[in-house]
Amino acid sequence: MIFKLKTSKKTQEIFEEIGKSTALKPYTLVKHAIAWSLKEQGKITSFDSDTDGLELNRQTITGEYDDYFKVLIEQAEGRHLSNEEYFPKYMKAHIDRGAILLESRYKHAGDLDKYVLETFGIGDTV
Repeated sequence: MIFKLKTSKKTQEIFEEIGKSTALKPYTLVKHAIAWSLKEQGKITSFDSDTDGLELNRQTITGEYDDYFKVLIEQAEGRHLSNEEYFPKYMKAHIDRGAILLESRYKHAGDLDKYVLETFGIGDTV
């Protein structure tokens, strides 16, 4: 079983850029990226990216909720995935696709408070 994956260089750059302005760490941003990718509702099979970015540990990404992440990705794909397919292949693809979506949504919001408000409908309105 594989326990690490490497994101794309673009994902690393996105996480670094957002991290600088928000102090959010990659282990937080990766979950947002996965969520945005899953919400996109398109199969990820054709998404391709390099492996020149961050090295992330499976435990850091999914923690005790690994089975839940796997089921969500299986539902998005409409089929059962073997552990070898799920991690790192599909997980990496969702992280990399989701990072691009996260960047777009964060830039549209303009700052962390507005991003949180627009994403979750919580926080102070400014």
